[in-house]
Amino acid sequence: MKLYLDSFDVESWQEWMPSGLFYGITTNPILAERAGLFYPSINWSSKMALAEKLNVKEFHIQLPSCDETAISFAAQRKEEAQNFNFNFVVKVPLTKEGVKLVPEMKRLGLSILMTACYHSKQYITADAIKADYIAPYFGRMEEAGLDAYDHMSLMKDLERHSTNRCKILVASIRSVEQMMTLAAQGHLYFTISPAIADELLSAELTVKAVSEFDEAAAKVEV
Repeated sequence: MKLYLDSFDVESWQEWMPSGLFYGITTNPILAERAGLFYPSINWSSKMALAEKLNVKEFHIQLPSCDETAISFAAQRKEEAQNFNFNFVVKVPLTKEGVKLVPEMKRLGLSILMTACYHSKQYITADAIKADYIAPYFGRMEEAGLDAYDHMSLMKDLERHSTNRCKILVASIRSVEQMMTLAAQGHLYFTISPAIADELLSAELTVKAVSEFDEAAAKVEV
């Protein structure tokens, strides 16, 4: 199983990446905005340098748009990423305009994640264009009234029969319980917020047991 930290907050990177829990970091324009960043003025090389320092194995950056600037943006990020020891993945929206960008990006040697997936049928598209990943927005699917678990189960079946093996990176997770149920379906890749990471490592009974161990270990002979 591989977990990714879904955050553009460098303090969260510095808190969580040294734990060894996360394989990589996923980012997007909304996460950048929440971190107080303006997407057009981000110093990507600086962010990549920090990611490498924190032993990030994979760094995901989303296109700012699917217009005529998209290819040059992706190519520039790829060139910058070549200076660092991690796999760079470009996130492309799963729209008609986004799909049309993929062949040129593949020719540039880019790893591709198709993002903003809301329906199991979109796996067929992502797999057919040989994307490396697809990111279904599980929590948002549920909130939109869709049967998210059914869509995820169908996607997993499609993945099992795929010849291109497009991997499913589940995003928009709202609780650890959702992760557990999806992992039991066979899903192996999740990107989660720092809040979900906290929830994942929180267990009252474990804390109580460790406190008792610590108390026993601290006792001295009288």
